[in-house]
Amino acid sequence: MGEKRIRKRKPILFYAAEMISATNNKEVNMFPGRIVEDIKSAMRKDPAARSVLEVILCYPGVHALWFYRIAHFLYNRRMYVIARMVSHLARFLTGVEIHPGANIGRRVFIDHGMGVVIGETAEIGEDSLIYKGVVLGGTSLQKGKRHPTLGKNVVVGSNACILGPIKIGDGAKIGSGSVVIKDVPPGATVVGVPGKIVEKKTAEKLELDFEHGNLPDPVADVVKIMLKMQHELEQRLKTIEKDHNIKTRSIFHDYEERAVEELPDDK
Repeated sequence: MGEKRIRKRKPILFYAAEMISATNNKEVNMFPGRIVEDIKSAMRKDPAARSVLEVILCYPGVHALWFYRIAHFLYNRRMYVIARMVSHLARFLTGVEIHPGANIGRRVFIDHGMGVVIGETAEIGEDSLIYKGVVLGGTSLQKGKRHPTLGKNVVVGSNACILGPIKIGDGAKIGSGSVVIKDVPPGATVVGVPGKIVEKKTAEKLELDFEHGNLPDPVADVVKIMLKMQHELEQRLKTIEKDHNIKTRSIFHDYEERAVEELPDDK
């Protein structure tokens, strides 16, 4: 039997030294630039941010992204356990759980952050905005792509769940508490459980919109349509009764007044 080839792994200290001293490494050198971008993004997307120092010291979503960049660096160098330990520490300190294998673009901002979960194969495009409690989860136990892909300038409201290897188009908005399990086209607004598209934007209007709380209510819209149809039907019946001199009790009457009349007297 031939001798088994033993693959020599570089020691952990080698990678630590590489992160600190490698001046020609593009990935290492971009860390300071990304930190500055993260701070500017927080200042731009959160009106509560008063100063740069406040963002640096008091924004767990920003801290979670910084931990993620370190963990992602280690993950890409096959230091899986160390990378997971870094992400686990970040989860303990910030309440945000980001798997080191996820791919997160530039200028992404996680507001508040508590309860956010981002899976291993999830991808988030540049300039996206994620609120607290968001889950980018998987629906399969199979290895491979099993988490969602978010485009650029996507807004995901609080406690929304986006599940499976689906695609969320550029500029889309996911309403708070929605559960999305199907692809969403660019510029669309999705609300409900399961999520349904209630509004679409043209290509010229795909800018980042922070009004994630001002979303259409499909249930209220249906109720309004039904009430309008009922009113039109009532008017038609009244016209028919008048034309044929029919004197009967109206089908549609004031239920509130009748309910008050039929209430028993308090004795």
